[in-house]
Amino acid sequence: MPGVRLQPCGDSALLITLAETIDPAINARVHALAARLRAAQAPGLGEAVPAYGALLVHYDATRLDYPAVEAVVSSAAEALETQAAAPARQVVIPVVYGGAAGPDLGFVARHTGLTPAAVVQLHTSREYRVYLMGFTPGFPYLGELDERLVVPRLETPRLRVPAGSVGLAGRQTGIYPLESPGGWRLIGRTDLTLFDPAAPEPFRLAPGDLVRFVAVE
Repeated sequence: MPGVRLQPCGDSALLITLAETIDPAINARVHALAARLRAAQAPGLGEAVPAYGALLVHYDATRLDYPAVEAVVSSAAEALETQAAAPARQVVIPVVYGGAAGPDLGFVARHTGLTPAAVVQLHTSREYRVYLMGFTPGFPYLGELDERLVVPRLETPRLRVPAGSVGLAGRQTGIYPLESPGGWRLIGRTDLTLFDPAAPEPFRLAPGDLVRFVAVE
């Protein structure tokens, strides 16, 4: 895979950097490589954690040394060059916009010069890639927003953001899977459970998924 940089990260992880930018095509390659490494099931190879343009691969240093891990990763990266990309899973998220569910919808409208209805229309008008998961279990970083919806974070984060809240920050949108502090601008809320630790599949969304929001009453 051209342009890939491999480097040790601590004594039991390897960092694979494809690019230092937020780009859907680069991120798709990150997730494809993560899937390839999971499918390889190499003894001693651990979790592959994707970011925007990089992938952190953990390994058991008592079973594999760094050169061996580097060889596995290099082989998987080379194989991707001739492998067709797998289709992304599409997920629909129903959202109640505004009111108590979206207390910042009015601010977003004023800041952008749009009406609240136009903000909702733009937010629901495209699919968003799950670039990565983080912050809290199951929190998806989704992008990218229409540039007309770009707004700053809150100057002072809220101490309690309800689970299911849909927020905006910069060129991204996200969904709070748990009640937690947070500084994103809240425009709506979904009743779907994004994280259930007791379920066989705890996370509703996964990196690489494509998400579309649908407005509901």
